Amino acid sequence: MTTFTRTEKLKHLLSLPVIVAALGYFVDIYDLLLFGIVRVPSLIELGMNVDQDGTTILNFQMTGLLVGGILWGVLGDKKGRLSVLFGSILVYSLANIACGFIPQFPIEDKVMLYAVLRFIAGVGLAGELGAGITLVAESLPKELRAIGTSIVAGFGLLGAVVAQLTVELAGSWTIAYFIGGAMGLALLLLRIGVVESGIYKDIQHQNKLSKGNFISFFTNKSRFKKYLRCIAIGLPTWFCIGILAVMANQFAGVMGIDSIQPGKAIMWAYIGISAGDFASGFISHALHSRKKAIFYMMLFTIIGVLLLLFSGQKTENMYYFYCCWLGLGTGYWAMFVTVAAEQFGTNIRSTATTTVPNMVRGLLPVMLIGFDYFKVDYGVIWSAAIVGAIVFGLGIYATLTIAETHNSDLDFID
Repeated sequence: MTTFTRTEKLKHLLSLPVIVAALGYFVDIYDLLLFGIVRVPSLIELGMNVDQDGTTILNFQMTGLLVGGILWGVLGDKKGRLSVLFGSILVYSLANIACGFIPQFPIEDKVMLYAVLRFIAGVGLAGELGAGITLVAESLPKELRAIGTSIVAGFGLLGAVVAQLTVELAGSWTIAYFIGGAMGLALLLLRIGVVESGIYKDIQHQNKLSKGNFISFFTNKSRFKKYLRCIAIGLPTWFCIGILAVMANQFAGVMGIDSIQPGKAIMWAYIGISAGDFASGFISHALHSRKKAIFYMMLFTIIGVLLLLFSGQKTENMYYFYCCWLGLGTGYWAMFVTVAAEQFGTNIRSTATTTVPNMVRGLLPVMLIGFDYFKVDYGVIWSAAIVGAIVFGLGIYATLTIAETHNSDLDFID
């Protein structure tokens, strides 16, 4: 194992690829969570149904993430990591600026307009994390990989906090969309100085090598099982965010709380996630294991979910406290994406690293369908508990059975 001085560590961990990936993910999370934060005020102002139309628009955005994950992942392996870092941010920045103009659009069906724009934004948002983590993972020494990717995610996830504060300070959901789009366009200038991953350069011009073949994940049994396990590990993260935080207002009445602001629930969850992501890299580094770090954080999250749902009557602030707890536990997000990057070869690594987190995000509509289905017979609390039991069961099984990749070399092909 290579030993680095403190100066050498800082040089690697504060290199341009890490800084640019972190800033890019910051803007990505700002724009990704912005609809969840402005969902209630924007839909009320536009005369829409907060729950029904809000779920429709959210599902369009998450479907866009699913589509974009495949598109940008394949492009990242075929054309390079940098092509995604430039293209994705341009798409979602312009889509977010367009969302700010929705009240002025001369279109009667604004529900569909809003949904289509969030779909386009979702397509763009899908590429940021996978390309950034892939570039950083391939650029850093293997001994510092976990810490580097944790810095990217830990800083990037603060974008959700800034999104909530921006909405509060700006006093207008349209201005919040304009600010998000402007930040993305400004970041394009910073990315001009970033260079392509050296590991990818080694295979870039090997025309006979199959690169970015998404179908290859389904044509090999071993690779397919590995791909499914990577997705399953991430499911609890979006159960906590997409149901317990974004839909927080639905839990208020049954918990004896006058009101819960989903925007604040999301903000506190992401404060926890940011801290958890910073911590997860150091935990993995200390334990010499990705799997142990993720497993222990999952167990911590399960305790928080049980206390949130079944510990009796609560206050609004107590709900936000538990959202922060769940965020801290699901702060293995960067670690989970890093595991996906380390499982697959350079020729399909971007495809895997970009599609896996977006498959998780894209499965949120399935979780919401289950949540709404069970809610009819079992109520909000038990409906959330049933969906949670399924996703955590899958996540724990996948974590315990996937191959350990701590300190593994990434210079290989599938």
